[in-house]
Amino acid sequence: MVSDKQLQDIANVLRRDVTIMTTHAGSGHPTSCFSCAEIVSCLFFNEMNFDITNPDNPDNDEFILSKGHAAPILYSALFRAGCIKDNLNHLRKLNSRLEGHPIPKSFPWVKVATGSLGQGLGIGIGMSLASRFDNRKYRTFVLLGDSEMAEGSVWEAFSLAGYYKLNNLCAIIDVNKLGQTGETTLGYKLDDYKRRIESFGWNVVKIDGHNVEEINNSLGKIGKTNKPLCIIAKTIKGKGVSFLEGKNGWHGKALDYRELGQALDEIPKGHMPKVKIKLPKKIIVKVNKSLVKVNNYKPNIEISTRESYGKALVSISLGDEKSVVLDAEVGNSTYSDLVEKAGGKFIQTYISEQNMISIALGLSAKGFKPFASSFASFLTRAHDQIRMASISSGNISICGSHAGVSIGEDGVSQMGLEDIAMFRSIPGSTVLYPSDAVSCEKLTKISHRNKGITYIRTTRSKTPILYNNNENFPIGEFKILFNSKKDKATIISSGITLHEAIKAYYELKNKKINVAVIDLYCIKPINEQKLNSFIKSHGEKVIVVEDHYPGGGIGEAVLSSINNIINKNNNFNFNHLAVMEIPHSGTKDQLLKKYKINSDAIIEFVEKLV
Repeated sequence: MVSDKQLQDIANVLRRDVTIMTTHAGSGHPTSCFSCAEIVSCLFFNEMNFDITNPDNPDNDEFILSKGHAAPILYSALFRAGCIKDNLNHLRKLNSRLEGHPIPKSFPWVKVATGSLGQGLGIGIGMSLASRFDNRKYRTFVLLGDSEMAEGSVWEAFSLAGYYKLNNLCAIIDVNKLGQTGETTLGYKLDDYKRRIESFGWNVVKIDGHNVEEINNSLGKIGKTNKPLCIIAKTIKGKGVSFLEGKNGWHGKALDYRELGQALDEIPKGHMPKVKIKLPKKIIVKVNKSLVKVNNYKPNIEISTRESYGKALVSISLGDEKSVVLDAEVGNSTYSDLVEKAGGKFIQTYISEQNMISIALGLSAKGFKPFASSFASFLTRAHDQIRMASISSGNISICGSHAGVSIGEDGVSQMGLEDIAMFRSIPGSTVLYPSDAVSCEKLTKISHRNKGITYIRTTRSKTPILYNNNENFPIGEFKILFNSKKDKATIISSGITLHEAIKAYYELKNKKINVAVIDLYCIKPINEQKLNSFIKSHGEKVIVVEDHYPGGGIGEAVLSSINNIINKNNNFNFNHLAVMEIPHSGTKDQLLKKYKINSDAIIEFVEKLV
């Protein structure tokens, strides 16, 4: 049993570490670390169970530092616990693992990147659900700052965690009253925090965040009810140093060496107590894997890629226990609800796309493969969560349905016209745009094994089958649907406009005009060498047709891949048909015609070009 005095001594050791390492770094957030020193001490050296030799022990309690700017105190705790041996004075140095905000790259004790505030609790939900799915006993602790309580995504998470009664989840709010520029929205109004969070179905306790006994007593309440636990800890920013305590203007500022000396004179000096970290109880979990069923499609039918996506998810979900499907309450449109109906692992996140992505990241960090689905247009509001999931090395498949003007009468607010650009901008991402049920089936299953962020764009309308069921769709490749030695141009497209390109091909052929047609089912990455070689041999005139705004879409993906041709050949001709303005409601065919991305527009353009 660790005594209260030992835990207080550890808190002061952590404070001293933080003060020294941030001064050496010349930057950092020491005052934000000081306010949570006792909380971190009690968590790491008394409450949490973890194997200091193995950060990947599946039974370790998990800790998420949602207030990621307090990274120095996390590094100090890991160092003092014996988890790492890094030189703390290398904080923020180029060749150090101890970055300014924690990220998991090459640092396995950090499971997810934080620092973009408001996301930690949603990630914690994902980890807590993973514990349930695996029948494990680990708990998840999330330390939040009071400034980030202004983020809407935090309240999305409070709502859903209460709904799912995640009693293996503990949120701790470090209420130190001061943000970056002044007092937070609620300051020290702890009762207001309590009333709001209780309304979401949480067990909430208020404590003095510098009183070790109160902290330990409150942490002991986790799992004692059927509700998640929230600890509202009243703290003082800069606690332990008189000229910092409760003073505005010190956020994100390291002490100079004179101030460092003054601070170290005030923070009690002592040896690090010898504390044995409690090992987690080992749980044996058997994972049963079944064969993934293959859905075969008859060549004479029409079926939407969104429906094919849902059917593929059922096959994956029932064949792999580590697969989880999430949806933001549009499952009957994305067809992900087929998984729920089939009895697979399904999480309804309701209308909270940001939280959905954070939950998916938490699941991924615990070894699950999440598939998150919503309308393509609504995913744009979760761009920051997607960005942070990429930084966290998350393996997540995301499906955006109802893409482009082809959705029809619902209007522009529902039309995903920026989504390809958004996902192309994510480092290491894969962007897939299947054009029929067979390719969607195959690409969805490939995404199940793919690393990083994989985006699958699906279409609302039913479309004909283009491929036989034995066709393969490797990442980075494309399909050449039509080509001849007499081709005057190459039409490149994906999704709904590929079918328009096919119509145009046949009509142009009747007019004795030959064109090649490429299905660019993988928009990122692209086999540049193969694409350049093909275009060179087919007239060096390219027409890209897409149901997307021109910025960042298929056109720009192709253009960036064929720079070699452009730079070396003055005769090269690149043309782009895309949605060039904010569109209006109408039928699918009316809108494809109005915005000049249908077969008639393609034919007209080709005739002028050749």
